[in-house]
Amino acid sequence: MEYAIVTGASKGIGKEIAIKLASKGIPLILVARSENLLESLSKELTQKYKVKTDFLALDLCAENGPLQLFNWCKEKKYSVNILVNNAGYGLWGRFEDIALDRQLNMMQLNMAAPVKLAYLFIPVLKEHPKSYILNISSTTAYQALATLSVYSASKIFMVNFSRGLRLELRNSSISVTCFSPGATESEFIDNAGMQSLKAIAEKYSMKADVVAASAVEAMFKRKAEVIPGFLNRVTTFMTYILPKLWIEKIAAGIYEKHLPVK
Repeated sequence: MEYAIVTGASKGIGKEIAIKLASKGIPLILVARSENLLESLSKELTQKYKVKTDFLALDLCAENGPLQLFNWCKEKKYSVNILVNNAGYGLWGRFEDIALDRQLNMMQLNMAAPVKLAYLFIPVLKEHPKSYILNISSTTAYQALATLSVYSASKIFMVNFSRGLRLELRNSSISVTCFSPGATESEFIDNAGMQSLKAIAEKYSMKADVVAASAVEAMFKRKAEVIPGFLNRVTTFMTYILPKLWIEKIAAGIYEKHLPVK
């Protein structure tokens, strides 16, 4: 039995990806910090789609978190052919105003954890005739963003890591897909402390289930890099044809304008 691991599976895009995979009859390993939410989702998916699901409440920000997941799967003899690196979050504000330990924690989850998981599970994925790594990045990866400096940098890391890894694995059974959504209906805005931008974001947000469906489709079609949504693709394309500095100054003005007054 081949399992799909979905990190950050308790909410938002991760939860919807898990639902899409379950609807295809794919057994699941759900990973996030909230045990209650994972248990509830696991039961729901098992009952509705009759697929085997298991879950592990785990903080992937912890340095040994990815290894704990790998060893847990090994102990349970779960054979994995899909790895969805979805867990991640953002922090909004001036770099100097956000506690350094919070930013390092975000970097650990957004970059180090997916790298560690890929490194640990690639030998397992290679055991299957068809296997997949789906890395969730963001449209913020395609330009530097003042007030989201570390977050946007972590997401371009994921884009470049995915591109390089895909090339390295091109002669193997593993397909690597990088998926970069824009604003999505989720708890990202609240968790990042961006409430003053919520009204603007909601005007352009895609529904999480639509984003997830696009991500799963891209993965199974073994696509290299996908940005869902026409507007997201257009705005990203503009970063390639217009001067970066000009675009980044405009974005900085918008984000800085809405920063809460200290």
